[in-house]
Amino acid sequence: MSTVKYSPRLADKYTKEIVPALVKKFNFKSVMETPRLQKICINRGVNGAVNDKKLVDVAVDELTQICGQKAVPTYSSKDISNFKLRKGMPIGARVTLRGEKMYEFLDRLVSVALPRVRDFKGINDKSFDGRGNYTLGVTEQIIFPEIDIDKVNKITGLDITFVTTGKTNEEAYELLKELGMPFKNVKKDNN
Repeated sequence: MSTVKYSPRLADKYTKEIVPALVKKFNFKSVMETPRLQKICINRGVNGAVNDKKLVDVAVDELTQICGQKAVPTYSSKDISNFKLRKGMPIGARVTLRGEKMYEFLDRLVSVALPRVRDFKGINDKSFDGRGNYTLGVTEQIIFPEIDIDKVNKITGLDITFVTTGKTNEEAYELLKELGMPFKNVKKDNN
């Protein structure tokens, strides 16, 4: 009996279609120069976590449902008296996805979650950091089908950071565009 190893759809697309396209576009000498997606970091701050500790537990549970991987609470690193915040208090939740789970999450984000955003016209292409990383802000966690809307007591947002090995914003932009990210303003080629 032969066993077939599972491989995410986007991982296969990356190796078969995206790498040759990027090598051709940027004239890389080796396929190893091609930018690739290293990890996806999802971060969620919880408003009101200082007064109600259960809100952080809810945020951790929701992130775990969305990502399919256990999320961990984040803690404050210093005291801020104006916010009644003490060092070491839980203030949010985060999760880092790599490998198969990363590609599965990206696939669900692009094909299911983002089209559920109200009045969606594409994502902004201005959120690159100059080193080949892209951050996307999602205003409502209910766009993910894993979240049961009836059980949500507060609609909050989350930040999704795509960490790539691209050296420039242009390389990361082309990689994410090829992976299916629906950017608003499609940049024109100068060729």
